[in-house]
Amino acid sequence: MGNRTGSADLPLHGGFVPPWLVTRMASLGRVVVEAIVHHYGRDELLRRLAHPFWFQSFGAVMGMDWHSSGITTSVIGALKRGLSPIQSELGLYVCGGRGKHSRRTPDELIQVGERTGLDASPLVRVSRLVAKVDSAAVQDGFDLYLHSFIVTDDAKWCVVQQGMSDARGEARRYHWLSEDLQSFLDSPHTAIEGKNKGVIVNLADARAARNRAAGLELLDHGPDLTISVLKRLRDSTNITTGRHPSINRRALGQTSTALSLFPELELEPAPPPPAKDTPPLPHLHMPAHHDVRASDVVLRRLHGVLAAAADRGPKDFTDLLLSPGVGARTVASLALVAEVVHGTPSRFSDPARFSMAHGGKDGHPFPVPLRVYDETIRVLRSAVDRAKLGNADRLHAIQRLDRESRTLEKAASGPAFDEYVRSERAKSPDYDGRTVSPA
Repeated sequence: MGNRTGSADLPLHGGFVPPWLVTRMASLGRVVVEAIVHHYGRDELLRRLAHPFWFQSFGAVMGMDWHSSGITTSVIGALKRGLSPIQSELGLYVCGGRGKHSRRTPDELIQVGERTGLDASPLVRVSRLVAKVDSAAVQDGFDLYLHSFIVTDDAKWCVVQQGMSDARGEARRYHWLSEDLQSFLDSPHTAIEGKNKGVIVNLADARAARNRAAGLELLDHGPDLTISVLKRLRDSTNITTGRHPSINRRALGQTSTALSLFPELELEPAPPPPAKDTPPLPHLHMPAHHDVRASDVVLRRLHGVLAAAADRGPKDFTDLLLSPGVGARTVASLALVAEVVHGTPSRFSDPARFSMAHGGKDGHPFPVPLRVYDETIRVLRSAVDRAKLGNADRLHAIQRLDRESRTLEKAASGPAFDEYVRSERAKSPDYDGRTVSPA
């Protein structure tokens, strides 16, 4: 059974992703995916994409707005563009997307089947069923507008889809994973991102089996029973307070059906869900403020990255960093990218920290340093290409950089967070820093 991995609040943001960032996100997304597949395989990549904390960190390291719902659309778009030329080589296909692209998912899956020999019919059914579960079976006030289906040529898949609530100014992202999935109607999500507000009807929950059965029972008995139940419910409702008075089962007539459909009428509480031998799931709260603050970052981890860049850079990257003035800075970005490739789930509790690699398009925490961004892509691209030819020395050097960051963070000290951000802003012109703002 798939497990939830956490939840988060995602503020809705308008705006657009400029072409100069679109192309770089596609390039960085592609090479990061290649590195993960090289080290850990495609199954692990699907697990990462199905992890909401990792997904948000991945978008932040790409230079998107670190906290907003726009990361979902941008990351999916970047992967779709970046992986398209090598999808057959990787055996990995990104289908669907936002708006009209989401409706093309079945056709794209059929095309994947034609190219790979996969039977696409079950995948098309899964795509439609997943979308229906999160739009109809889970009624949480968010309307789906994005549906992306990532599938491998051996029929393993993950789904990332997102809904929005204009009234709340929030988005909710849903993650699905085929691994160990046994049912689409017994708590199948690996994660549902978003803060609970108001009543949520979740017929996909394992505890809603009685409700689903009752719904089918009503259909089997025709409209008369449904109308009878609704009339009795209306007559029994306190119009002044909107609350149900004490009701006995005999008064409702068709007791088992009515009480299953309206569990709030139960005189006896429903049994609690079975206890699990797992710790409480983390909750990721993405705040509304645009600026990245010290409270959004685990500072010791950032200090570890900076210390590792100063320590390992001269030893491992002398022959790679050829652009004057950005070498040490590029190593720091590479350390954060390396963590996205190699980090364990607990490392992604502060997605804001990954915006320290390449800033953000809206200028927070600082403008996107294009020279640094391009160097990061060049170094990682060179390492992956050499690994494909059987020489993984540079890719292993980047992995060592990640290990060094984790070791040094235990004792490393560094500048105060605000001081570090001010320093990056001051250096922004030297790095060709750019934002979506013309100023």
